[in-house]
Parts: sequence; C-alpha cells; structure tokens
Amino acid sequence: MNTPPNRSAAPPSTTLKIETRSIDYVPRNERHGKVWHQAPFWFTGNFVLTTLVTGFTGAALGLSLVYAILAIVIGVCLGTFAMAFHANQGPRMGLPQMIQSRAQFGLRGAIVPFIAVVFVYIGFNVFNVILATDAINTVLPGNRAPWYALMILLAVVIAVIGHDLLHTVQRWLTYVMISVFAVLTVAAVMNLQADMAVANAHFSWPAFLIQLSAAAGYQISYAVYVSDYSRYLRHDTPSRKVIAWTYLGAAGSALWLMSLGAFLASALPSPDAIGSVQAVGNQLLPGFGTFTVLIAVPALVGIMAVNCYGAMLTGISAIDGFVSIKPGIKGRIVGISLVGGAIFAIALSIPQSYLESFNTFVLLMLYFLVPWTAVNLADFYVVRKGQYAISDIFNPNGIYGRWSGAGLISYFLGLGAMTPFISLGFYQGPIATALDGADIAFVVGLAVSAIAYCLLSCTRDLTAEQRAIEASDRLFEGEES
Repeated sequence: MNTPPNRSAAPPSTTLKIETRSIDYVPRNERHGKVWHQAPFWFTGNFVLTTLVTGFTGAALGLSLVYAILAIVIGVCLGTFAMAFHANQGPRMGLPQMIQSRAQFGLRGAIVPFIAVVFVYIGFNVFNVILATDAINTVLPGNRAPWYALMILLAVVIAVIGHDLLHTVQRWLTYVMISVFAVLTVAAVMNLQADMAVANAHFSWPAFLIQLSAAAGYQISYAVYVSDYSRYLRHDTPSRKVIAWTYLGAAGSALWLMSLGAFLASALPSPDAIGSVQAVGNQLLPGFGTFTVLIAVPALVGIMAVNCYGAMLTGISAIDGFVSIKPGIKGRIVGISLVGGAIFAIALSIPQSYLESFNTFVLLMLYFLVPWTAVNLADFYVVRKGQYAISDIFNPNGIYGRWSGAGLISYFLGLGAMTPFISLGFYQGPIATALDGADIAFVVGLAVSAIAYCLLSCTRDLTAEQRAIEASDRLFEGEES
C-alpha cells in the first residue's frame, strides 16, 4: 500500500512553526486560516516582474495600447477563471493540488501531468532568480552566482518552514507592492505617451489573439498549485468565498501589471522589465526607479519559495505512485533542497540569450498543463461533484487504480486537438498559420479534454465508488473524533 494519509493531529498553533505535512491529508481538526488570505497570497504571487513582461507582447506585434489592454483583460479573466476554481478543491479534499490528479489519472498515470508541472516550476524559478539578480545588479554589479545562491537559499528556507510562513510573507508583501507600484504607475501615466514607440499602432486579430492567449496561459499556469494553499482552510468554507478571493487576488495583480507592461511597451522604444521600471521611476524622483526594482526582488523570492514548495509536493506525489514514501519534514527538506539545487545549476548554465527563448519554453509547458486542468475541473465539478474517497487516493488497490484510461485518453486527445493551433518559434500548426500566427490552442485543449473526460467517465461503477466514499468518510470521522 502506498503512502497512507498521515492521521497524526495536533491543534493548530498561533505561533509560526515548521509544517509537518506534505502530500498527506490535512485532518479537519488541524484546519485554520482565513479565507480572505487567499486574495493577498495570489495578488503578490502574481505581482512579479515576469507578469509585467507578459504585457509587452501586444505592442511588440504592433497592437495599439487600447486593444492590447482589452486582450489582456479578456485573457486574464478567462485564465483566472480556470485557475480560481481549483481553490475550492483544497478545503473540500484537504489535499495538495497535483495529488488529486490520481482520481482522474490513477496513482501511476498521474505522473504524466506531474512531469510537465515540475518542469514548469523549475523553469519559472530559473527565470525569476535571473530577473531578481538583474535587479540587484543595477546597484551591485558583479558575479551573479552568489546572488543566485543567496536568493535560492532564502526561497528554500521559506518553503521548508512551509504553508503558514508562505501565506504570511505573501500577505505582508502585498501592502508594500501596492504602495510602491501605485506611485510608479502614476508616474508612467504622467510622463509617458501611449503608442509613441509603436510604429503604425493598429488592431489585428492575430496580434490580439496572441496577447490574449499569453495572458490567459500565464494565469492558467498557476492552476497547478492553487489548492496547495487552500487545503488548510475549514472543510465548510463556502465555495463562492474561496473562489472569489482567489480570483480577486490573482486577477487583480495580473490586470494591473500586464496593463502597465503594455503601456510601457507602447511608450518606450526598448522596453524591458528592469530598465523600464527604473527609468520611469527615476524620472519621477531620482533613485525611486532603482528603489522600485529592488522592492520587486522580495516578491520574486516569495514566488520562488511558492514554486519550490509546489515542486516538492508534485515530486513526492510522483515518486510515491511507484515507491511508498512516508510524509514528513525530512522528505520535505530533501525534496525542496533538490529543487533548489536544480534551479541553481540550470541558472548558472543558461546564457543571457535564454531570456529570449524562455517564453517559448513556458508556452510549450503550458500546452501540457491545459488538458490537465480541464480534466481535473471536469472531474471535480461535473463528474464526481466534489465527492471522493480520500483514503483510496493513497491506495494502489483502491477504486482509482494505478492507471485510469478516462483521464489519460482525455489528456492526450486534448494535446492532439491543440496541435494544429499551436504557434511556436520552431513549429506552427496549420490552423495557427491560417490565423497568421494567432494561438488559440488553450481554448481548444480545455474544451476537448473536458468533454472527452465527461463522456468517458459515464461508465464508472457508481455503486462501488459510493461505498468507497462512505468507508473513507467513516475512517476519517473515527480518527478525527
């Protein structure tokens, strides 16, 4: 039998301490936290310079500012919709995000989306640590390796302490980021003129759809760890509240920073995340731009910690599908340290030109995540309606099995359906070519995978599943009473 849910329970404490759980179930008597904390957590998680860069896309393609912002608004609203609905799974199931995939793909079949997810976590963190070091180098130029090591170490320490510290860090950073970037935004609006740097700024469907897809895809990438940070909430937390607070935080910061990025890209001849912020801020007040760039570093370290934590949970979930792992502090420390080591090694080996190709890498990984989020949400909201035998998620002989055809077939059908719509530097599908490079693959992938999974799940044994759910509920009720 694989990793059983860890039943040891201790009443929650108001003092900060190292988290003891990893992929195991969080008993209801350990649940704590306030649902509104989801908003600042995701606001700051998304309020990083990488989000700003996403807004550069439209202007680079000649799209005028008004249409670029409209594409961002539509893309963010659509992408955050998919992301925020995962938040409701945390309180209901008491489990991290990716291990829930065992119910759709099987204990071992879930390794298919797991692999893509771990690459996304590490890839984003490599980009974040490079960007943070670029910011520091504006005032302290020199060897980059020590800064890589220091920031990765800080992220690892925060991630090891775990869930509660991650929430605390993100919550307090929210107030700082809002204060500083509000001033920067006002400075940009006062001193810059929209579309000055875009020759023949205009509207075009390909550019509009590319910006829309970039914004939506960026938001969907957060779906892989949403319930990691809502799973400690009370089981009876209202669904509408946890979804709404998550949506408000994630969408709010994305709309702000991506729109600011679009404005900077339309007004400045050579926009970049560090240089543009520094120039605009220093124009308002000497040194303020540099201060703003440096203030962005803690936010990057914070999201690096979040990514390290999520990569650890996903990695342990993947290994546990094949070799039983006992959840605990030791496994968390080892897992997070290995993730940190991988980030450091890759960051050292990546040339500066890497930043130009990183968006392609992330977009490629997102193609592998879209069918997963469609299957996962369809299962939770349509097929099983939030009813799961939690103990069987850890049991290879349980109702979910080692491999699940419905989830795997739906996942690969979604991938196949997206292929003609994919638009990358090294490959462009025939339909994307017909659309002049516009990429709407994520819409197709979401629809095909979700519909296929619902159809393929009609044949499951409802009676056996209901018995397993009742047995699992009795087990937890007996041990938590």
